[in-house]
Amino acid sequence: MATEEGAETTSPLDDVMEEIRRELVRRVAADDRDANREIYDALEDE
Repeated sequence: MATEEGAETTSPLDDVMEEIRRELVRRVAADDRDANREIYDALEDE
């Protein structure tokens, strides 16, 4: 929904979905780092 000023309002569902997306991205990134730990460590040492 848009207000008269053009700013979008979010519903509680939108807020929850955004939190779920952020958590999912965080978990996938953490799993990727763990699965590729040797590569990340080698890049840090360069």
